[in-house]
Amino acid sequence: MEQFKTYALMIGLTLLFIWFGGMIAGQMGMIIAFLVAVGMNFYAYYYSDQQVLEHYHAIPVDRHSASGLYQIVSKLTHRANLPMPQLYIIPDAMPNAFATGRDYEHSAVAVTEGLLELLTDKEVEAVIAHELSHIKHYDMLIGTVAATISGAIAMLANFGMFFGGNSQERPNPIVMLVLMIVMPLAATIIQMTVSRSREFMADEGAAKMTGHPEWLQSGLMKLDNYAYQMTMQDAEPQTAHMFIINPFTGKDFSMQQLFSTHPTTQQRIERLEALK
Repeated sequence: MEQFKTYALMIGLTLLFIWFGGMIAGQMGMIIAFLVAVGMNFYAYYYSDQQVLEHYHAIPVDRHSASGLYQIVSKLTHRANLPMPQLYIIPDAMPNAFATGRDYEHSAVAVTEGLLELLTDKEVEAVIAHELSHIKHYDMLIGTVAATISGAIAMLANFGMFFGGNSQERPNPIVMLVLMIVMPLAATIIQMTVSRSREFMADEGAAKMTGHPEWLQSGLMKLDNYAYQMTMQDAEPQTAHMFIINPFTGKDFSMQQLFSTHPTTQQRIERLEALK
């Protein structure tokens, strides 16, 4: 069922992108948008995981090089009936973590050195459970595709005036101007809504997987506190939705924070409190 929802969202966002291309440049715009969407979805599906791991200089580890982390993940995957994901450690002092991969057999969990140094074993277990919950519900593929198509819609809006199509195919200039403003905003809201709801679901899944909501509560409080004190090296807005804590939390207020892909830590802690 979760995989069906993932594919349904991919198709829905793709159709939205194609429709927008048609509104801007008629039939040719639809064709171009279709080809771009197919290419971007194909790339996102098969290669986005390795790209993001390489971007953050993630180092693969195993039971020998990171025995404590491996044991925690092994215990939780057995409990969640999931195959063992590939484990990575990111050489970054900011405590954070993310999961990636298109399905159970091609999944990975990455944690920063800062997270392993800051959190207790129980808190690390809760964070890993959160990431495994993302994997179990195909959240990372959904988030990647949503971010990809949202970015494509914004790109199409920025270059809308330069697309081909004759005057009969183009909509009224005022209508097109409105679309160029509204469509990227709508796509961002879709991405934001999807990501926030999935964060709540992953928190709940972690609480059930560990049986201790308070472990994740304390872990989130520590991560949030450090996010205001330091920034993550190489952090990119396009990948912010992947992390358990938004790596841009400590940045000055901006529109990017207004449309954050994460609910507030306080909201998440309150939701977890209700599970006790």
